[in-house]
Amino acid sequence: MPLYKTITPNSQTVVKIWKISESFDDLMQLVKLKPESLQRVLDMKSELHQRGFLSVRCLLAKFGYEDADLFYDGNGKPHLKDGKQISITHSFHFSGVIVSDNIIGIDIEKQRKKISVIAHKFIDYEFSYLNEHAADYVNKLTVIWCIKESLFKLFATPGLSFKKHCLVIPVSDNDYETIAWIDYEDKKYCYQVQFLEFEGFTCAYAIK
Repeated sequence: MPLYKTITPNSQTVVKIWKISESFDDLMQLVKLKPESLQRVLDMKSELHQRGFLSVRCLLAKFGYEDADLFYDGNGKPHLKDGKQISITHSFHFSGVIVSDNIIGIDIEKQRKKISVIAHKFIDYEFSYLNEHAADYVNKLTVIWCIKESLFKLFATPGLSFKKHCLVIPVSDNDYETIAWIDYEDKKYCYQVQFLEFEGFTCAYAIK
């Protein structure tokens, strides 16, 4: 399937989402990989991960980039050679890329009930406004996880804790944006966050 969705949060930022319906072979025909990327994708044991990797390269092409324009630093954070900021995500049969002049992070997750079992591992302050008996509890947990994962990718600092250092301000019903904070080593960093839900998945992206 071609591009699933394009979002423009502001004049400096674009989000693109891909629904992965193509086979591994079909995706391979759509991309040009540098040797190390080719070896990386061939070494992956899961075809789902292979297709996710290749779909991200398809998204890069939609932005006008090639695989050769992308590199990773020592913390695993992706960068573009032209200096633009980039963040990447994929989950099952969806992948997403955000490109901006600003520092950004993105995450996509499938909405699954088992997230409630691990909620205590990534939530602290947010328990004060969540209702675990509400029908949308899993969805709200998934939104919070996606936001915190986006912050983690954006901040790219070893030792950052979802539970201890990342705070998500409550979201009103029928609202799809909020403010999130990183409180780390006596400094506070504020980010605008937007999210959307589609086909049982949640996507969130944070912008400094």
